[in-house]
Amino acid sequence: MSDEPLLPPTPNPVSGPVSDPATARTAAVIPAAGRGVRLGPGAPKALRALGGTPMLIHAIRAMAASRAVSLVVVVAPPEGAAEVRTLLDAYALPDRTDFVVVPGGETRQESVKLGLDALPPGFDIVLVHDAARPLVPVDTVDAVVAAVREGAPAVVPALPLADTVKQVEPAAPGEPEPVVATPDRSLLRAVQTPQGFDRATLVHAHETVTDDVTDDASMVEQLGRTVVTVPGHEEAFKVTRPLDLVLAEAVLARRRLNDGF
Repeated sequence: MSDEPLLPPTPNPVSGPVSDPATARTAAVIPAAGRGVRLGPGAPKALRALGGTPMLIHAIRAMAASRAVSLVVVVAPPEGAAEVRTLLDAYALPDRTDFVVVPGGETRQESVKLGLDALPPGFDIVLVHDAARPLVPVDTVDAVVAAVREGAPAVVPALPLADTVKQVEPAAPGEPEPVVATPDRSLLRAVQTPQGFDRATLVHAHETVTDDVTDDASMVEQLGRTVVTVPGHEEAFKVTRPLDLVLAEAVLARRRLNDGF
């Protein structure tokens, strides 16, 4: 972990592209401190094997596959940083990318903040990527970076919804939930990661927003800043339940067969 101080946060970041898009450096923060209880008993979700390799390693390689990304910060379980460092040493990772492991916090939000704190100066663009999205294509990563370089303070990859969505009134467990509305799904998107940010904007969001949120873009929204979308990819799904792991294995097997992945 670097002892260098953070660049001073900008209280009201100015809209517009980063200072020099051609030389802007990008770092990725991967929070991997969660247990992932919905996936069933066993190792933390990020360390579960996918095609014989931990999901975390797949996620790290997915970020490092982008030539824009020169640093990956892995936020490990609070007591598991040494284990994750050993894991990274055991697998082949790109030489042109630097890797740092830091212990995480009790929540995802805390872990991302600790990952931000570990970033040295000189990185203007920050990606935040779920370790549980191991198969995001490099084209998606590059599209997010490009949109930040073009001036967006926050960017999320997103997909249109295939299913009709119902808003319900919560009921007791096991009881039917009354439907209260049917939102227009053409206006809704399923959001993925990596989410990309102008660094000063993301640092300011983590220093300002105290509400519990499910993604970092929500924090930027609370600052009143614009969040934009780029096309997501169907293979960037989140491995949350056992069936997701089966699907991920199938995607990985197809890639290895067709693309030599």
